Amino acid sequence: MKRKMEETKKIPVTVLTGFLGSGKTTLLNHILNDNTHGMKFAVIENEFGEIGVDEKIIPEAVDEEVIEVMNGCICCTVRGDLVEALKRLHKRMDKFDGVIIETTGLADPAPVVQTFFVDEDIPTLYSLDSVITVVDAKVILDRLAEEKPEGVENESVEQVCFADKVLLNKTDLADEAKLKKIEVEIRKLNPTAPILRCVHSKVTPKELLNIQAFDLKRVLDFDPEFLDPDQEHEHDSTVSSVSCRIKGNVNQHMLSRWIGRLIQEDGANLYRYKGILAIKGVEEKFIFQGVGMLFDGNISDMKWNVPESERENIFVFIGKNLDHEWLKDCFKACIVTDKLRFKVGDKVEANIGEYKNGTIKKVWDHGNAYRIELDDADKTNVYAPIDVDTYVKAR
Repeated sequence: MKRKMEETKKIPVTVLTGFLGSGKTTLLNHILNDNTHGMKFAVIENEFGEIGVDEKIIPEAVDEEVIEVMNGCICCTVRGDLVEALKRLHKRMDKFDGVIIETTGLADPAPVVQTFFVDEDIPTLYSLDSVITVVDAKVILDRLAEEKPEGVENESVEQVCFADKVLLNKTDLADEAKLKKIEVEIRKLNPTAPILRCVHSKVTPKELLNIQAFDLKRVLDFDPEFLDPDQEHEHDSTVSSVSCRIKGNVNQHMLSRWIGRLIQEDGANLYRYKGILAIKGVEEKFIFQGVGMLFDGNISDMKWNVPESERENIFVFIGKNLDHEWLKDCFKACIVTDKLRFKVGDKVEANIGEYKNGTIKKVWDHGNAYRIELDDADKTNVYAPIDVDTYVKAR
């Protein structure tokens, strides 16, 4: 009798949303690794791009079902895939107690939530328990104030508006005055959602699970056309993702120097970047992520379970006005190789803001591909961190 009752019960769904780099995947890992809630979850991941990273970051020891809905915003182009994933999962409902959907940071939650009301079958199988929005204390004010082209939504604003609960994350990166200002701005957009302050997305799961917080009436108050499946939905066309998957082992010094220069010069346009890398001579996976000019990367406890020659690097950038091919070329150039284009003594042009004539003085110098002596009176030495034309080219 107990099993029959469980089979007729709707499965609760929690939607995790928030802009890129706010801490959604960290929060998801906290929930999955917590042993106090006694629940097993099916996880639906969405990546803005062709290559998924987050599924590979979820600990392998966690016994959960993970489905990735790839290459598009879950709120529009792949919404049909979301419906099909939910229907497929329901056939195995005896294996889990709830569903967690982690949307891409570029998703407007409206069409995701809409799925649970406008599709004929989904509302009979699932109940939308809550929409949890994670915001980054360091950058959320800038994201909320960002001006978009006419007709294009500000996803951060939509994410806050749809929240049943807001996690104000990374509070260690802002002072009290800024935190209070953030809370004021959030309440202007969503006066009813509780705001929980946290660091590293650490929140007691009972604050987020089975709280029955979703309120359709509140949503309709600020979005009367919410239940119209044909309402317009437009993203900022200047935002794109660049992804690269390549076998090999990375020169960590080259990567660090390139990333450092990239962040300094283009950090304002980098919403999110993350990846899993194989470092030459290291048995564990190097996992990194970043938001704007904040970069964090470390060698993890997760060991590679394939031979060194079979290890595969994954690198994803999301941002504005990205040069796709240049980013891919630079990433590929960080792969360890014995072959460089130039040798000591070769005459080249070095990019120091503009191309200047110089001579290769040393290769693999302090992790840089080349040290170049310029043809000036001071015989200035400069580095080319990566072996690509952007930094050094033949005369």
